[in-house]
Amino acid sequence: MPTSAGLMTLQVVAKRVEADDVASFVLAAPDGADLPEWVPGAHVDVEVAPGVLRQYSLCGDPAERARWRIAVLREDPGRGGSRRLHDEVGVGANLPVGLPRNNFPLVNAEEYVFVAGGIGITPLLPMIRAAHAAGASWSLHYGGKRRDRMAFLGELACYGDRVRVLPEDEHGLLPLADILAAAPARAQVYCCGPEPLLDAIERACAAGRADALRVERFAPRAVAAGPDSAFEVLAASSGKVVEVGAGQSVLDALTRAGIEMPSSCREGTCASCETPVLEGEVDHRDSVLSAQERAEGKVMMLCVSRARSPRLVLDI
Repeated sequence: MPTSAGLMTLQVVAKRVEADDVASFVLAAPDGADLPEWVPGAHVDVEVAPGVLRQYSLCGDPAERARWRIAVLREDPGRGGSRRLHDEVGVGANLPVGLPRNNFPLVNAEEYVFVAGGIGITPLLPMIRAAHAAGASWSLHYGGKRRDRMAFLGELACYGDRVRVLPEDEHGLLPLADILAAAPARAQVYCCGPEPLLDAIERACAAGRADALRVERFAPRAVAAGPDSAFEVLAASSGKVVEVGAGQSVLDALTRAGIEMPSSCREGTCASCETPVLEGEVDHRDSVLSAQERAEGKVMMLCVSRARSPRLVLDI
């Protein structure tokens, strides 16, 4: 598996239409070697065009070490990556793929409530498999625009009435208040899907279940931010001070100063540029960290977050 810029070359060994505008891709090493281990909730970077990375959840079985599976929603108004995968990438094609990262880990619990909207089902599939294998109590509430646009329904059918399939054209929006009211008091709530669903479930859980809720976003959340101000970043390992301009990200300022940092999405959703903060107050603008993690201020996403203080000292 030759690597380039932290990516390994994997081969598409299977491609399947899972629903209208949703295709799955099974990836394997060209030499058949085992792939790196991963756990439910993980995602990988895929280079969909030279220098263009997109993030996709691993939605297969972590125990199947020789193959990874991702699923891709075709987004015609999007940036073109999904269209290329749907239209140009078939069985036998090679794709540069990064190592698994996990911002959405499944915690050990006796009870779970899973809520999916559309392509948001993908990170939940291996979680459901793991919860079921562990003998936990769980339920899935799966919404989408129409039944024919909802992927993996056949795969989920084996779980019987633990799975509620609720297409919007048949049932309306997911009844979050009812779902949460019926959920066990100690259940961990996992949700992935479009931003309106995530906003709605965060509001619904704010009063009593905020600590139990975990969400994953495919797009950045709307963040209310005032006018940007310039500030300094001190690289602790070298003592180098870098000026970050009002219209410049920390990531770009460090790169221009010759300090290369890992990055991928550049919109605060993938956590590849997460960096420890030793001193200073962070203006968090990412879509990954929890409210508690933001309050602690121990890490930041260099691509979007800024400083509230005149200087940040970073552990770099």
